[in-house]
Amino acid sequence: MTAADFTAASRSILIKQLAKEQGFHFVGISKAVQLEEEARHLENWLNKGMHGRMSYMENHFDKRIDPRQLVPGAKSVVSLLLNYFNDEKQSDPEAPKISMYAYGEDYHTVIKTKLFALVEGIREKIGDVDGRVFVDSAPVMDKAWARRGGLGWIGKNSNLLTRNGSFFFIAELIIDLELEPDGPVKDYCGTCTRCIDACPTDAIIAPQIVDGSKCISYFTIELKEQIPYEWKGKFDDWMFGCDVCQQVCPWNRFSERHDEPAFKPTEGLLEMTKGDWTELTQDVFGKLFGKSAVKRRRYEGMKRNIEFLE
Repeated sequence: MTAADFTAASRSILIKQLAKEQGFHFVGISKAVQLEEEARHLENWLNKGMHGRMSYMENHFDKRIDPRQLVPGAKSVVSLLLNYFNDEKQSDPEAPKISMYAYGEDYHTVIKTKLFALVEGIREKIGDVDGRVFVDSAPVMDKAWARRGGLGWIGKNSNLLTRNGSFFFIAELIIDLELEPDGPVKDYCGTCTRCIDACPTDAIIAPQIVDGSKCISYFTIELKEQIPYEWKGKFDDWMFGCDVCQQVCPWNRFSERHDEPAFKPTEGLLEMTKGDWTELTQDVFGKLFGKSAVKRRRYEGMKRNIEFLE
């Protein structure tokens, strides 16, 4: 069979089924068009310098707002969510904290493997399909596409929220197939402001607007220079990333533990004490984070973060 033998609706149903077989929990589809409203918000955000030293955010603006500039011939954006929620905690309450998404193996590698398998499955069933896969590593506005595909709404903390919480990785498949798009869902944040109130550095300056240059994740992951002393004592003991705005979100009461073996916490990670982190060596760092997204921060960067908390 070829792509011409399927309707847009039947292709969509098939792709969603194949995605579920690869372990993705939710799949939503959008037409590949220019993101006009999101483009205005992004331009304003950049003009105000809320991206801090993340200069890469200024690059490829046209590609960020129009997937057809990124993938010539693109007709549809398939957005996918993969759960990473883990109810296991770090055993030492005084130990520096690490964001839940970094407990296990690097999500980029894990998800891309699933995406490539999904593409192969689509080609086997439908025929010649052209496109690209993306996992947080290219100028793609993933939350905007996930919202358009009906996977959730944008919360006041600017994260994608679903009725099953927000502990999900977002990935995309941008392809040249005409698919039946899904519509957006209602915003269910209501009058809640818990994430705004709880942010340790007041980075959420208004509903759905995060000043990235004030975010703990920015300081501990993105910023390569020394962390400005003015932020000393304001990190709530986070040494890599920050989950505060997710932890306080009422919708995350409905989070369910993930079933992805690769996201199981690295052996010994959650048992590390405050003293263990203070005495962290290059060798231990390599054993803990050799396959983790944390490795991008490097040993020296992690030591910098830990020392800043002392």
